[in-house]
Amino acid sequence: MKHQLDFEKPIIELQSKLDELREHPEKHSLGVSFEEEIQLIEKKLEETRRQIFSNLNAWQRVQLARHPKRPYTLDYLGKTFTDFQELHGDRLFAEDRAMVGGLARIGGHRVMVIGTQKGRDTKDNILRNFGCAHPEGYRKALRLMRLANKFSLPIVTLIDTTGAFPGIGAEERHIAEAIAVNLREMTLFEVPIISAVIGEGGSGGALGIGVADRVLILENAYYSVISPEGCAAILWKDRAHAPKAAAALKITAKDLFELKLVDEIVPEPLGGAHTDPDTTAVNLKKHLLRHLEEIMALPIAVRLKKRYDKYRAHGHFLEKVQPPAEEAKPALSPAVSVMARAAATA
Repeated sequence: MKHQLDFEKPIIELQSKLDELREHPEKHSLGVSFEEEIQLIEKKLEETRRQIFSNLNAWQRVQLARHPKRPYTLDYLGKTFTDFQELHGDRLFAEDRAMVGGLARIGGHRVMVIGTQKGRDTKDNILRNFGCAHPEGYRKALRLMRLANKFSLPIVTLIDTTGAFPGIGAEERHIAEAIAVNLREMTLFEVPIISAVIGEGGSGGALGIGVADRVLILENAYYSVISPEGCAAILWKDRAHAPKAAAALKITAKDLFELKLVDEIVPEPLGGAHTDPDTTAVNLKKHLLRHLEEIMALPIAVRLKKRYDKYRAHGHFLEKVQPPAEEAKPALSPAVSVMARAAATA
């Protein structure tokens, strides 16, 4: 099997044994009936799959989020949404293929949908810049969101990027300013906004289209201020410590939900979204529609207040409270201390 992950090896081995048995049963049935042997392996395969995918650690979920067969934004635009009409360009510099967006329908609702798009092969990845948008990508997203706000269309964003492109050209065209403006404007749009992290949610590159009334995340996606490899390179001076960094960063869907940084986890089929893209698309659609209808029912003023309060509440910390005992007296310098003793004995 292509693109197999390390922790999937027991599943791959059992599946290979099962396939071989079905093709050449006479080689394997040692006194046991052919059908019984197949049933035993199928049962063991199902138990092994359930055991492995029910106990994934943070790094293993990062690997699933990066799986090359995982559905990308354009896949969901063809399955979760209908009548998608792509809109191009930022009207300032260029068209950025790493950021896609346009008009679409979900259920009975017309929406503006925007998302980051990776490539499937080398040629496509070069076209899409590996899903890392330039400043013009974020300015295109902002143009489409302003258009949606003008015509009272809800906004749905799909996040799947390692981060904004960090190259010289991006810096020259002010990538930080482009993302910052998006953050500011998204807090003020009067239309409902829903974001869904469908794969990787990398730093400001993800947040540039991620300020929303509701933030959803797929079960095996992650959302982080830095990649595990980047964190490991800074803290341990070695990218090999990425699994340790992934655990420390608390970047999995479960961690983020417990920290109240996302609003709901969208379940994936056993084995990850790439094993059954159609079911994943149906699950995402169901959750998006429910949250969209809840948000649309709110008055604009209430919606904006809740959005503001949501982000003000992010980031929990504790302060050490001074005990109510007598306050500590200021320490005296050596010279003052000597003078004080001399005055006391005079």
